[in-house]
Amino acid sequence: MYIAASRTSDLAAGTDRKPALKRVSANVVALGVVSLVTDVSSEMVTAVLPLYLVLGLGLNPLQFGLLDGLYAGATAVVRVLGGHLADRWRRLKAVAGFGYGLSAVCKLGLIAAGSSVAAIGVVLAADRTGKGVRTAPRDALISLSSTPDTLGRSFGVHRALDTVGAFLGPLVAMAVLALSLGSYPSVFFTSFCVAAIAVLLLALFVRDHPGSVDRAAVSARAAFGLLKRSDFRRVTIWAALLGLVTVGDSFVYLVLQRRWEIAATFFPLLPLGTAGVYLVLAVPLGRLADRVGRWPVFLGGHVALCLALVLLCGPQAGIWLAVVALGLHGVFYAATDGVLMAAAGPLIPRDLRATGMAVVQTGQAVARMLSSVLFGLAWTLWDLRPAVLVAAVCLAAVALAAALAKPVRP
Repeated sequence: MYIAASRTSDLAAGTDRKPALKRVSANVVALGVVSLVTDVSSEMVTAVLPLYLVLGLGLNPLQFGLLDGLYAGATAVVRVLGGHLADRWRRLKAVAGFGYGLSAVCKLGLIAAGSSVAAIGVVLAADRTGKGVRTAPRDALISLSSTPDTLGRSFGVHRALDTVGAFLGPLVAMAVLALSLGSYPSVFFTSFCVAAIAVLLLALFVRDHPGSVDRAAVSARAAFGLLKRSDFRRVTIWAALLGLVTVGDSFVYLVLQRRWEIAATFFPLLPLGTAGVYLVLAVPLGRLADRVGRWPVFLGGHVALCLALVLLCGPQAGIWLAVVALGLHGVFYAATDGVLMAAAGPLIPRDLRATGMAVVQTGQAVARMLSSVLFGLAWTLWDLRPAVLVAAVCLAAVALAAALAKPVRP
């Protein structure tokens, strides 16, 4: 079963029909639905957690940066291991399913953690470990379920479905908070129930790609030997450098809340601005990447983020600037999230697809972990606007260098 990406049409009577435009496989759509439901669960927590930690528990920007860095960087420890095991055992679906299941259970762990910051940190690390385990096998399944010339579109469709969940999650969180009179444990328990549904959908509807595998070719040495390939190494290094100068989502929303004095009640709605734009643009930008090149679109996303940071630290503070900044943040994700994997996929041998993608993702995760800590430190030492300005300048410089380097050749 296939879902048509678009339709063909006859130019006139008697003329040949145009070749059918490439289609996105049903397996990609099934993975997208699993990610949609999972993101409803995870974004329920993400939407309320920054506010809970900073305003509820009183963490300062540096402390929050450390937790946010742990949240982003915990995946780095297990991404390569998860990808390697999925390739070696040729059980992409099973490894991804374990990751989804671990993240689901961690929602109950947040209830048990209570107000202990240390316990919350452990649970968040375990939750991100689940994400790290599942991401590379899932992206490898998308890649292996697509043809080379439709990778951008396939990842765009998956990320669009994923973003529907990101859009719905904060709304569900607000509804639960309203019905439970502000009970955060109620949000966490509801999040667990939704995540459990996602695991069930994965088990029932996603098709694995077992195939045969040469275990010698999927050894640890072969995995790290991927970095000897100049094209793959260039993409990995530049993706990590760009991740190092990328300001995390939670900080973007906290900056918006501080500069525009947004009421705590409406804080969970801020991710909806990003998710809405991401949802609209994920597929069009994926198709554009297939046509004009994935690396230019990837860099264009970082330019959008740089412009958003400039607006956040600018002298003006009109509400329309906040709206534009959120829109640019959504453009950043639509142009980078799936596009990077589409760019890296063709550079990796089929038997090492999950491992290779995990290597790229690990570089990004480690870099973004350091970025969160450094930005939290800069905010603490220099205050809000100078920290954002420095981040914007650094991002612009690295993006320009990456454009000149052209790590992905046409």
